[in-house]
Amino acid sequence: MNDYERVARIIRYLDENHLEQPDLADLAAHAGLSRYHLHRLFSRWAGVTPKDFLQSLTLAHAREGLRQGESVLDATFNTGLSSPGRLHDLCVTLAAATPGEIKAGGEGWVIEAGFTDSPFGWCCVGLGPRGVCHLAFVENGDRETAATALAGAWPRAHLHWHNAPARRIAAQIFKRTGEDSSPAGLRAFVRGTPFQVRVWRALLAVPPGSVVSYGHLAAAVGQPNAARAVGTAVGANPLAFLIPCHRVIRETGVIGQYRWGHERKRLMLGWESVAPAAVA
Repeated sequence: MNDYERVARIIRYLDENHLEQPDLADLAAHAGLSRYHLHRLFSRWAGVTPKDFLQSLTLAHAREGLRQGESVLDATFNTGLSSPGRLHDLCVTLAAATPGEIKAGGEGWVIEAGFTDSPFGWCCVGLGPRGVCHLAFVENGDRETAATALAGAWPRAHLHWHNAPARRIAAQIFKRTGEDSSPAGLRAFVRGTPFQVRVWRALLAVPPGSVVSYGHLAAAVGQPNAARAVGTAVGANPLAFLIPCHRVIRETGVIGQYRWGHERKRLMLGWESVAPAAVA
């Protein structure tokens, strides 16, 4: 069991017992750890104490983000505001496959494929000649199914399996504040309809620590009445976390479902919204 799985178990317990407001001793007993080790584990993973982190998971936070969602999104489009959750901006250049490239299915490509750990569990990563072309969380430790999904996305490409490129890419994507103040840039390459690609590009403009509704996102791509179609495009996102579909919530402020798990989505939003600080 890695740190993400341990922390996810703690958050699951809090979801089930939130009315009782479990304290550190309760969490430690549930996790089978001392209070000291529970505090260190959680603080190392999140960069803040359990108490501070849990405040970021409330629906009040989500509703406040949603209330400001349209203005935050518009401001980001207009000014390119930097992320409040990191010292550096993670600049993603998103290129879309042409119809011919989609039909080719990666023919003639060598994709560097591999597995790596992340703050939210194991990932399967694919790096092609034009950038990151696959990023998905591995469900229930099932690497075989994850590898099959990557092969199915690029059926004519040659997959070269080794984990070093995956670890390098994940280190950039999941870097926390204070680890490195230098700018980071990534190239990403996706297959999708023109509408899907517009939605994914709009998602890249939503800063970490912010949320946006499906309706606001639809308006941002010039289709204010297409919230349902936007939801379908969000669900088809091929690059977990890198294209931040986890930052989309319902109009009511309810966080909603997520392709890679509701619990993981909540943890991502909390992880991005806290202000990491030095912890003992």
